[in-house]
Amino acid sequence: MRGIDTNILIRFLVGDDRLQAKKVYNIFKKTEANKKQLFVPLLVILELIWVLESVYEIARSDILAAINDLMLMPILKFERQSALQKITMAALDNKYDLADLLIAHAAQNQGCEVVITFDKKASGYTLFELVK
Repeated sequence: MRGIDTNILIRFLVGDDRLQAKKVYNIFKKTEANKKQLFVPLLVILELIWVLESVYEIARSDILAAINDLMLMPILKFERQSALQKITMAALDNKYDLADLLIAHAAQNQGCEVVITFDKKASGYTLFELVK
C-alpha cells in the first residue's frame, strides 16, 4: 500500500493545477483498477483542513462535505476513520475549530478521557479540559 500526501488530496479536490490534478486522477483510476488502496494519514487530514480553510478560504460545510466524500471512496484507507466520522458529525452542531475537533476525537479514539489545553475556546468542547 502507498500513502498519500496532502497535496494529492488538494489537487484532487481543488484542481488548481490541471496537470497535477490529471496525474492524481490517473493514480486513483489505476489504484481502483488494481483493486488496491491508498493510505491517508490522520495528519494529512489535519493539514488538508488547514490548507482548505487558510489558503483556499473554503467554507467549513464544504470542507466537511469533501472529507465525507473522500471517506466514501473505496480506494482511500484512512487512519482513524471512526474518529474522522465523529468529527464530521460533531462539527455540524458547533463552531469549534475543525483541527481542534480532530485532535479531540483522535485522542478519544485512542482511549483518552479528555485533551488538556490552554485554549479557552476549545475547552468549551466536552472532550477538552482547560488548564488553569
